Amino acid sequence: MDDDPFYYTAFSPPSVPPDPDSHLFLYVGELKGLGLDAYLAPAISRQAGRPARCLAIVPDILSRYPDGELISFSPLHDHHVRDHGSAVSYRTPGRIFAAAVSAHPEIRALVSRIVARQGNCELFMFESLPEMSLDEIPGVRLVGPDKHLAHRLNHKGIQLELLAGQVPLAEFRRCRDLDQALRDVGELIDCWSEGIFVSRPYSAAGANSGLFFSVREIEKRFSDDPAGELLLSRYLPHDHDPTVLAVAGKDQVYIAGIADQRIEHGNRFVGSSWPTVLPPEIKRELYLHTRKVGEILSDQGYRGIFGCDFIVTREGAVRFIEINSRKQGTTLEFCHSLARILPPATPSLMELEYLAVHDQPFPGTAVEPSPELEPGFCWATRNIKTGRLVRTCATLAHDAGEGDLFARVADGSLDGGAVLLEHVGPDRVVLPGTFLARTVAVGRDHATVARELEKAVRKIHATII
Repeated sequence: MDDDPFYYTAFSPPSVPPDPDSHLFLYVGELKGLGLDAYLAPAISRQAGRPARCLAIVPDILSRYPDGELISFSPLHDHHVRDHGSAVSYRTPGRIFAAAVSAHPEIRALVSRIVARQGNCELFMFESLPEMSLDEIPGVRLVGPDKHLAHRLNHKGIQLELLAGQVPLAEFRRCRDLDQALRDVGELIDCWSEGIFVSRPYSAAGANSGLFFSVREIEKRFSDDPAGELLLSRYLPHDHDPTVLAVAGKDQVYIAGIADQRIEHGNRFVGSSWPTVLPPEIKRELYLHTRKVGEILSDQGYRGIFGCDFIVTREGAVRFIEINSRKQGTTLEFCHSLARILPPATPSLMELEYLAVHDQPFPGTAVEPSPELEPGFCWATRNIKTGRLVRTCATLAHDAGEGDLFARVADGSLDGGAVLLEHVGPDRVVLPGTFLARTVAVGRDHATVARELEKAVRKIHATII
């Protein structure tokens, strides 16, 4: 295994110690979602009747990793090493990663050994992907939305047609190919004078989408796949991009709260802040629409965490933008927050997802945070992604104390601070589109959070040559 070129670093699967006193479960996904294992473990422990511990398989290519049982794996490693040398960091697309993990014989053998030892093995992911097939090994259960249904529901055209007449939408058109889109844009450009938002059916964080003002711009941007479907939406000027996190169970929807997204250049997501600065009446409306979306997802058979993105126009109108049928990037921060503002008996979002997947009802102790709640602390996240090839000259240690930071600010023993997460390390070539690092700031008010966040962002940028 150590000589396998697919395995970049870290933890060799054959060394997983047999431990009859604990129950292993798996996390497969980007490192940013790994901290959620601590919130899922209690549900698995109760079911297994013994302590649960997590083995992670991640695609992130860093110099150093946080402590824990962790395999860093990427099928693109040899390719990028040939072009850029061994000290290279890059982002592996989720679908490529899931397919490669699923097909690797030693990973499959490892999972089979875990099942043979303990009878079953739970697997959770940041996003359920059809390319993941480890859950087809007998005894493996995916703790999350059905992967095929989640993929179908992430299709923006399907979302808009499901929700038309159910929640307020911006005007849209679904076009079968580029030619139809260009004809429709020619008709709409004058009446949709603030711009036209154009997107492929599957897009995230600004990829495969953009705001356009002419037929020529759209033709140039999407000519690489003229036969592919495109969605046109009327752009509505706005200053707020709220996102709501929730869990859909069988005939139940739990609303976890609202964060404000930071969107740059019209469509590039770079971070979020909580709680939202929107007024109570808008927050109540966002809860109402998200609950309706959750009910529709539940009727479709969806079980698990999801997010709903909206805009609030300058006139105060709420408009639905999209469903993310997966965990949000700030799911862990929501878990940290809810653990400190809700009654102790309230199950975490990960425990609620576990119950939803097993079609078990949410307990009466599952208290939702009120839209009017004033928590007494705030947080914000920032993702620092490279837009071009860069080199690093220094490293920033991964701060293991994100949960501790939340606890200290929430109990009043600290005014504010920030943690630095998943920095790629020193003396590395970092390819475009790669996360250089993340940071999370927590404080007693938004002004403190903004200051702490800016200091952390400067530290991250200072590591680039």
